[in-house]
Amino acid sequence: MLVIGLTGSIGTGKSAAAGYLEALGASLISADQVGHEAYTPNTEAWEQVVAAFGEEILQEDGEIDRRKLGAVVFSDPAKLGQLNQIMHPRMARMVADKIELLRTQGVGVVVVEAALLFEAGWDSLVEEVWVTDSPEQIVVERLKQRNGMSEEEARKRISSQMDRAERLERSDVVIDNSGDMGGLEGAIKELWDRRVAV
Repeated sequence: MLVIGLTGSIGTGKSAAAGYLEALGASLISADQVGHEAYTPNTEAWEQVVAAFGEEILQEDGEIDRRKLGAVVFSDPAKLGQLNQIMHPRMARMVADKIELLRTQGVGVVVVEAALLFEAGWDSLVEEVWVTDSPEQIVVERLKQRNGMSEEEARKRISSQMDRAERLERSDVVIDNSGDMGGLEGAIKELWDRRVAV
């Protein structure tokens, strides 16, 4: 079984790339989905997050409001570090368990999609790392259009992530996504044919 880690800064097309890989036959493990599961009310991680950041991050139904939590942690590196210390080890165990389950089911290719693949240390769970990449100004424009962010908000979100040069240096495959979705889909198909479907 081939396990690919798929990462990339916000706005570089990582989720679209994951969708194309899934369409080609890969089984997808999404860090966002795992994070959602890890935040299940009254679990150990949920209790630690609420204790750390207060009940004002909760919705009326007891679910963690990830938008409110994001507003707190993305404006304060120390708080982001605190959240990651709580969540990353738990999520790593969940991802490892999901990979093992897929292995027992005889799955051929698994893609672990995670923006924080390196930061969380999940690169140790995969055999190779693919990264989506776009020039920063293109990412800023996408975030302004897609997420309604201001230029300042977009740049703050980008700078809260791993340095682009370091991410590219540590990856096995760089997927250039400076063009349109058709170009990204073509690049994924070419990679799949060359590296996976052999």
